[in-house]
Amino acid sequence: MSKPSKMVPTSGLGRFNQIKPLTNVLFSLLFILLALLTVLPVIFVFIISISSEASIAANGYSFFPSELSMGAYEYLWNSKDYIGRSFLNSIGITIVGTILGLILTSTLGYALSRPNYRLKGLYTTMLIIPMLFSGGLVATYMINTQVYHLKNTYLSMILPGACSTFYVVVMRTFFQTTIPDSIIESGKIDGARQFRIFTQLVLPISLPVIATIGLFLTFNYWNAWYSAMLYLDSNHRELYPLQYVLISIEKNISFMARNEEFFREDSMQNLPSETMRMAIVMVVVIPIACSYPFFQRYFVGGLTIGAVKG
Repeated sequence: MSKPSKMVPTSGLGRFNQIKPLTNVLFSLLFILLALLTVLPVIFVFIISISSEASIAANGYSFFPSELSMGAYEYLWNSKDYIGRSFLNSIGITIVGTILGLILTSTLGYALSRPNYRLKGLYTTMLIIPMLFSGGLVATYMINTQVYHLKNTYLSMILPGACSTFYVVVMRTFFQTTIPDSIIESGKIDGARQFRIFTQLVLPISLPVIATIGLFLTFNYWNAWYSAMLYLDSNHRELYPLQYVLISIEKNISFMARNEEFFREDSMQNLPSETMRMAIVMVVVIPIACSYPFFQRYFVGGLTIGAVKG
C-alpha cells in the first residue's frame, strides 16, 4: 500500500497560511531593516562618545569622525570611586525595588481578583481614588519624610514607587481573565490554603505578566533620579544613585567642584563635555539592555506552560 501524498491546502482558509518564497524574503528583509533601525541610534551614540571634541566641533555629529578619542570614558574611569559606588547603589535599588514591587502588586492583584474576598470593594476604592485625585508633591513629600521618616535613606528611593495602581490593575485583570477557576478549585480540593495556591499554582502560569511588570519596574528604578533629588541631602552623597550623579555631572559642572575629594585633579581639566553626554548615555543604557534577555526568557517560558490538563 503506497503512502498517501501530503495534501497542500489550496482553498478555504488554508491558502492564507501559505507564503510564497519571494514574499518570505521580502518580509525577512523588512524585519532586518526594522531591527537595524532600532540598533542604529545606539551605534551612532557610541561613535559620538568615542569621537574627539575637535572632530565634533569641526564636523558635528558623524558616523565617520575625523579623530577618535576615549577621553569621555577615561574621565568617567578616573572618577570610578564615586561613580562606582553610585552604580552599585542603583543596582541594589533596582533589584530590591523590583522584587518588592512584584511581591506587592502580584499579591494585591491576586486578592482583588478573587470574587469572594471580603475587602475587595474597599481596596479597589483605595486604588481608584489616587488614580483620579492626586495628593500632590507637597503632601507626598510630607508623608514620606515626616510620617514614614524616609528622608536620607535608601527606602526613600524604593518604597514610593514599589506599588503602582496601574500595575495592580493589570495583575488583577490578568488573574481574572487568564487563570482558570479550575486551578483554584483543584488546590482547594487538595486542602491547600490560598498562599500555597498562589505560590505553587498561580505564579508559575503567570510568568508573562510578572516578567512584563518586572521589566517596567526595572526600567523605572534604574532610570529614577527625581526621588534622590527630593529625599537626599548633599551631605549624604554615599546614597546617590547612578542616574542622579550622571545628570548632575552633565548639567552642573560645579557639582564636581563641591565633591572635589572624589575626583582626581587631572580629571577636572579638559572636560570632554559633548562626548561625555553620549558616554553617559552608553553607561546608562548598556546595563538595562543586558537585563532584557533575562526577562525575554520568562516571556517565552511563561507562554509555553500549560495549566489545565485533560
